[in-house]
Amino acid sequence: MLNRDETLFALDKATVRYGEQTVLSEISLSIKRGEKISLVGQSGAGKSTLLTQLYESTDEDVAIVPQELGLVRTLSVFHNVYMGRLHRYSTWYNLVNLIKPLQAEKDLIVPILEQLGMEEKLFAPVQELSGGQQQRTAIGRAIFKDSAIFFGDEPVSALDEHQSHIVMQAIVGNHDTVVQSMHDVALALEYSDRIIGLKDGQKVLDQSTNGMKASDLDDIYRQ
Repeated sequence: MLNRDETLFALDKATVRYGEQTVLSEISLSIKRGEKISLVGQSGAGKSTLLTQLYESTDEDVAIVPQELGLVRTLSVFHNVYMGRLHRYSTWYNLVNLIKPLQAEKDLIVPILEQLGMEEKLFAPVQELSGGQQQRTAIGRAIFKDSAIFFGDEPVSALDEHQSHIVMQAIVGNHDTVVQSMHDVALALEYSDRIIGLKDGQKVLDQSTNGMKASDLDDIYRQ
């Protein structure tokens, strides 16, 4: 049974500087197992840096989707999703699946791609996909990793509204704990139980989404 009181991630006055620029300023927070958290704020507010700091603060197994996605463009969707479990298998087994994917692995990966509306692209080279399809491939890889914890840096930024809801449902449905930076406030409120707002590298909001409206976040985005 999962311990919902267990703290997975904690920062104590974390400060990050690049040269003379302060990107994060004395950020303190903790995240418990089972929370669904969205980091919100203007571009450049420090969301990606905070996500990195949280990721680096733990030894927990985390499935992560970075903004740059980290896909191998010359390989197929199958192979990129399969990479989520490379560390679980032997070298020879991975080589076999590189040359000729085994049915057992296809049977595991196809249902994930079906959740994401990508099943017809199973063997399409990633370099032939649209930006949104590449993003869904990276999310498929994270789901296939089968970790309880998901980190995403703007994981649905390239998707339309309909696709975004489908993918967000897949993310929260396949992971117990979710921490992601979000540019879409409405999606953040719908699929999170806690919002952390950043402005100019400082934490200016940290509260439950229960009863929260999009207008409650206006100050975070006000110049």
